[in-house]
Amino acid sequence: MERAYWLMKSEPDEASIDTLAQSVSQRLPWTGVRNYQARNFMRDAMRIGDGVLFYHSSCPQPGIAGLAEVASTAYPDTTQFDPASPYFDPRSDPAAPRWLHVDVRFVRKTRLLGLAEMRATHSLSDLQVLQRGNRLSITPVTPAQWQAVLAVLDAG
Repeated sequence: MERAYWLMKSEPDEASIDTLAQSVSQRLPWTGVRNYQARNFMRDAMRIGDGVLFYHSSCPQPGIAGLAEVASTAYPDTTQFDPASPYFDPRSDPAAPRWLHVDVRFVRKTRLLGLAEMRATHSLSDLQVLQRGNRLSITPVTPAQWQAVLAVLDAG
C-alpha cells in the first residue's frame, strides 16, 4: 500500500514538536481528538509509516514546525474515560470507545513554515489547512503537497 500523508494540528502548549522530540522513544499518543471526521481518518485511513506534517496551532505563530510519522494503528484514547481530563467524554463507554488515536513518532524539527509563507507559495495553495473555514485537527495531504512542503522547507 502506498504511503499517505497528513497534517496534524497540536497546540504547542500541550504538545509541540519539541515535546515529541524529547519524549521517551520520541513517540507520543495523539490524544484529545474529538471530531468524528478526524477520528475516522485515524481509524480508517492512517497506516504505520504515513508521513505527518506537525502543525502548531492556536499560538502566536501557527505553522508547520516539523515532520513525524504515524507509529501505531488506532486504539482507544483513554482520556475520554478520565473525569480529570479536559478530553473526558461522559457518554463514551469503555466497552465501545467513541474516541481513538494513533501514536506519532518524531522524524525531524524544521524551521517554522508559517501561514503567510504557505499562502504565498503557489504549490501549497490547495492545502486544506489554508482553506477558509477549515477547523479540522487532522487533514489529508496529497503526495504532491508533501513534496512541495519539503521543497519549501529545504529551500528556506
